[in-house]
Amino acid sequence: MKTSDFYYDLPQELIAQSPSEKRDMSRLLVYNRKTGVIEDRVFRDVIEYLRPGDVLVRNVTKVIPARLYAKREGTGGAMEFLLLKRVSETDWECLVKPGRKARKGRTFVVNDELSVTVLDQLEDGNRIVRLNYEGIFEEVLDRAGEMPLPPYITKKLEDKTRYQTVYARDDGSAAAPTAGLHFTDELLDRIREKGVLIADVLLHVGLGTFRPVSAENVEEHHMHSEYYSVSEEAAALINGARANGGRIISVGTTGCRTLESSADDSGIVHAGSGWTDIFITPGYKFKAVDALITNFHLPESTLLMLISAFSSREEVMRIYKHAVEERYRFFSFGDATLFL
Repeated sequence: MKTSDFYYDLPQELIAQSPSEKRDMSRLLVYNRKTGVIEDRVFRDVIEYLRPGDVLVRNVTKVIPARLYAKREGTGGAMEFLLLKRVSETDWECLVKPGRKARKGRTFVVNDELSVTVLDQLEDGNRIVRLNYEGIFEEVLDRAGEMPLPPYITKKLEDKTRYQTVYARDDGSAAAPTAGLHFTDELLDRIREKGVLIADVLLHVGLGTFRPVSAENVEEHHMHSEYYSVSEEAAALINGARANGGRIISVGTTGCRTLESSADDSGIVHAGSGWTDIFITPGYKFKAVDALITNFHLPESTLLMLISAFSSREEVMRIYKHAVEERYRFFSFGDATLFL
């Protein structure tokens, strides 16, 4: 497969720069994989497509204010760090800009509470850095860092809670699991009242998830790894629902990759934690996911390839063409799709 097979044209003005006024009033494109029918709805209508006994699987990761702006100790040269992966209590793998200045041994000051020392450079250009601080890390980072909004969002986010799901719980992501941004507490309550079960899993989202694939051939792309965890309770809930004829509905590609990483060939989801670099492309046979709620994805991205595996490349291109014609909003703060 060629990476260019997953390219589509998108008008710049359709890239959402801010979230909708109400989370569950964003638009929802519903696609039935059996009939090929496309429906244009509002996100709160998603409840109409859920049945008693289904399980809605959501990712409870929480985005940390991972973008740090700093100045070099002594010279005042500007540096930007983007925390990606925690490797010890104080050390992180991160992106840096400009890379030529982030040399081993140099220290950069973020504020009076926090400084960053470069420890090592990795083969891909990322750095291992040490965060120097006193006190409670989460509180220090909250005062020092900014939300790591994707580069295609150029408008300042006034309310940083809008880049978190209402059920975000466990710190660790460098980007939001954006399909979950559309849910409200009230909508989730209505879903429970209908008899739909909710299972919580965890996958800390890395920025590599959202990057276009640079390799000419899809098979040559190296997928980054992300930490995931599935509890005994969540696994039991999911497996019990499947045994009773319920569907497993993933909120987002992050939940999907978590389930597919933890399921065996028979579709049984196993509790556990670890690192996954699963790369789902057309031809993949899904083991644990029956339906998928997701946002629109970047051209030539691994996520576009994943949903093309869940449906087909040709059908996804047709869906996206319809979305452009109907003026849907794309990407992180954009509208959602439901694949049934």
